[in-house]
Amino acid sequence: MTVSHEHNHLQEALDTLKETGVRITPQRHAILEFLIQSMTHPTADDIYKALEGKFPNMSVATVYNNLRVFREVGLVKELTYGDASSRFDFVTTEHYHAICEDCGKIVDFHYPGLDEVEQLASHVTGFKVSHHRMEVYGTCPECTINKEVH
Repeated sequence: MTVSHEHNHLQEALDTLKETGVRITPQRHAILEFLIQSMTHPTADDIYKALEGKFPNMSVATVYNNLRVFREVGLVKELTYGDASSRFDFVTTEHYHAICEDCGKIVDFHYPGLDEVEQLASHVTGFKVSHHRMEVYGTCPECTINKEVH
């Protein structure tokens, strides 16, 4: 993502917070900025560790509370994949996740062809479909190389 894209995402996110009446504290600003720049789908702990130098009085609970606020206003998705800690993803366009079964890394990919899945599911089942999610599992390039080396 380019710097101007990141800036636009941040500005749109801040506008959304203002519109929903959420006060924009320096911590909230920093957490949002970190999420937008981070391509790693960080845990609350990752975010806390990245920002604790800048905000020594901030706790992990503060990070969680802010992430919950962001989730409630639709800026952030909480990704739970069965491991101990949720990862957080800044919501941009609809995208899917490829997940490494060894290190847990999550990589985004977009595939517009899957948009039809909801229409098909609705047609076949009669459900009023609200959303879908898809994960692809495997081994990331780094873990594959490490396995081959050892």
